[in-house]
This record gives sequence, C-alpha cells and structure tokens, in this order.
Amino acid sequence: MRPRWRSPYVAHAARVAAVASVVIGATYVCVVAVFDAFDKSRLVAQVDSRLNERLELVTRVPASAGAADNYDNDHDADDAPIFLWQIPAGGRPEPLTPGAPLLAKASLPAPLVPFVADLGSGSFRLEFRQNGEHRFIAGQSLAEVDHVESDLIAVESTAGPVLLLAVFFGTLLIGIKAASPVESARRRQLEFTADASHELRTPLSVIEAEVSLALSSPRSADVYRDTLRRVSRESLRLRDIVEDLLWLSRFDAEPPPPGDEPVDVSAVAEACADRFDAVARRKGITLSVLRQGGGSAWVNAPPEWIDRLTGVLVDNACRYAGSGGLVRITAGAQGNRVSLVVEDSGPGIAPEAQAGLFDRFSRATDLGDGAGLGLAIGDAVVRATGGEWRVGDAALGGARMEVRWHRSSGPRTSGPRASPLDARTAPGAEREARLRT
Repeated sequence: MRPRWRSPYVAHAARVAAVASVVIGATYVCVVAVFDAFDKSRLVAQVDSRLNERLELVTRVPASAGAADNYDNDHDADDAPIFLWQIPAGGRPEPLTPGAPLLAKASLPAPLVPFVADLGSGSFRLEFRQNGEHRFIAGQSLAEVDHVESDLIAVESTAGPVLLLAVFFGTLLIGIKAASPVESARRRQLEFTADASHELRTPLSVIEAEVSLALSSPRSADVYRDTLRRVSRESLRLRDIVEDLLWLSRFDAEPPPPGDEPVDVSAVAEACADRFDAVARRKGITLSVLRQGGGSAWVNAPPEWIDRLTGVLVDNACRYAGSGGLVRITAGAQGNRVSLVVEDSGPGIAPEAQAGLFDRFSRATDLGDGAGLGLAIGDAVVRATGGEWRVGDAALGGARMEVRWHRSSGPRTSGPRASPLDARTAPGAEREARLRT
C-alpha cells in the first residue's frame, strides 16, 4: 500500500499549504515594511519635536544656548543629547554645547529644513532656526532610533520564518483533515462500485448459464419449467439488489428531511410481525412481538422509513435464525426514549464483524442469501431520524439489534388513527412471497 504521505490528497494539501504560506509571507513582508516605516517616522517626529522645543527656547533666551538642556555634556552622543550650533554671518557653524561634533557649512541644505546628516560619529537629525541676527542649528543623534529599528527588524526576521512554518504546517494539517473524509468517501465509492458489480454479476451469470444449458439441446417441459423457475428466482434477486441500490442512491443524493409526523413504533412492530408471520411459519420460526413500558412509543419520523427499518431487521433475523429458530421483536417507551429491539437465535455477530456491520455489501456471516444492503439501508434510516444503534448478543443466543430514539409527545388530535402501513408489505416478506409463487 502506498504510504499515506504520498497520497494524492496529501500532495494537494501540501501545494495548497505552500501557496497559502507564500501569500501570508508576502502579506507579512508588506505589513512589516509599512509598520517599520511608520514606527521610524514616529520616532523621528519625536526627535523633531525635541529639536523644535530646544530651538524655541534658545531663540527666546539666547543666553541659554550654552546649556545642554538637562543633559550632561560628558554623555556619549548615543545617549541622545541635543547639541546646538550658531551660524555667524557667512561663517562656519560654531558649536555652543560641549561635545558637539563639527558641522561643516557644506552640510547645510538650502532651504534649511529638518534633515539628516552624517557628522562622522553617526547620523544626526538637524533643524535650523533664525531669530533676527541669531541663527541656530539644533541636532540630535539618531543612533538610538537606528538601534530601536534594528532590534525591531531582528525580531521581525526571527518571527517571520516561525510564522510561515506555523502557517504551512497548520494549513497542511487542516487540508489533510478536510480532504481525508473526501478521500475516504472516494475509496468507499470505489469499493461500493466493485462490490455492486460483483453482486450483480452473480445472478446474471446464473441466468446466462441456465439459458445456455436450456438452449443447448431439446428438453422436456418439466426441465424447461425448472430452468425458468431458477431464472425467475435469480431475476427476482437481481431486481431486489437493483431496488436497494436505487433507494440508497436516491437517499445519498438528496435524502428527504424526516417529517414531524408521529409514528407509533409499537404499532409498526406489530404490523411487521403480522406480515412476516407466514415467512416465519414457513421456516418453522417462532416469531413473537412484545410491548415494553406503558403508553405508546411515539417518534417523529416518516412512517415508511420506520416500516422499512423494521422490515430489514425482522427479515435479517428470520434469515439467520434458521429452521426452528426464535425471533423476538420488542418495542416500547421508557422515560423519554423509544426503543425497537429485534433478537434472534442465530449464530450472532462476531465482535470483529461489528465495525463494518453497516457497510454496503458487508455480511457478518456466510449464512443466508442477502446481498448485504439491508443493514446499510437501515443505518441510513436510523441516522436520518436521529436514532442510535446498540448491537450486542441476544438472550436467545443470536444477535440483538436495538435502535433508540427520543420520544415525541404523540399526535395532537385524539381518536383512532389508521396506520399508514396497513396496506404496505415489508421488503423481506414481499421477497419471500415472490419466491414461493
């Protein structure tokens, strides 16, 4: 078997994760670039604000030009002191604060606006101000701003790859999880198609063989009659399989929503027992039906669905109970739950077979002549009506199949209620009747 990581849906999920990572990475770079530019602009604006305040003070009080504005002149320029220069008429800028770097005349732009200049010891932000005959330049080192920006870029450079790896593997995991049910459904569909082909091919092969033998040489009328009877039996089996497949196909394509019509499960169970009575007597099976609890066992569901489910369970029980066996149907309500239990005295269900019990064309034993679609139909009904299965061993010695639903309040109108199933025939009973004719 091909390793799971090499499966097509995993490769597709990896491609989707790679594309998502590239998109997120490009978005991350753009957002980080915009954020860095905004942050640097904010820090530079703070420097400009400090420079402007210093120049406002010195233009109002020229005598304060020699002070360092609360900064010790012995501090390094990286501590961001504000330095002042005075520009004589036509002369070179002269430093007014101790420790100020030399400022060449060529460094001054025209017009004099806030600008950045490299003064040898680092980049400085400079701003010019004139008050009469006094012209001053204030400057502050941008080393601290550059340091903050470099730290920010280092953090972003570290977080970026981590983020992209998290996005890639997170998207890959989500893609695999999302595609896994689709892949499982595709595999089940392929298996279903193969199993259906096998089940359909068997009766077709029998019919073809019987017809070929009948046409190979002249035979008596009794022999032809026996051949036609066998062909009819296989044709009916083929028809049953096709009908079940069509029902499942329609249910899978667009399952009709369960109606809110109250259905008495106990009444359905009794009607089903009546329909299967002839089938049970023909096989020597003792079929009994019991009511459990008090009151009626009402559930909200389409009546034909509950009828079909009950028919499937009783039909299976009669198939596997064997000649002289026992089949017991128990229906009733306990508290807010309604249950339908069908038990038989057959071989039961092995624990290893319970996992795939409701798979299509899956059979727990080799006994009987079913195609393995009955319980798949029953499971579709149970899931659609909000029920739950409980499968185990019966006290009779065979299998115990139980379905439980939430109990409804029953019909809103009083009076006798005719069962919508009185004129219906359960699938298993109809098939047995056709085989006897």
